[in-house]
Amino acid sequence: MYARRRRTYFVMMGTCIGLFVLAWGVVRLWSVPAAVGMCVVAMVIPPLAAMAANRRGPEDRWWDDPSGDPQSDEWWDELDGKKRPR
Repeated sequence: MYARRRRTYFVMMGTCIGLFVLAWGVVRLWSVPAAVGMCVVAMVIPPLAAMAANRRGPEDRWWDDPSGDPQSDEWWDELDGKKRPR
């Protein structure tokens, strides 16, 4: 999942940079309002890319990461059925 989120982030950011460069390198020669519109769209993409890259998927197991407290981790493992009580 990490690779897919990373690829999505880079595609979105590449689109953002591409829109910006095309807007002021090419499109502004024919239509300044269209170039400004492209920049507005490019402005919205980075926050969306950050949200997509940092989103946890349903198959990401973030809740079973160890907390660092051995007693607490052992207790949670017992509740989850990972270890049988002795």
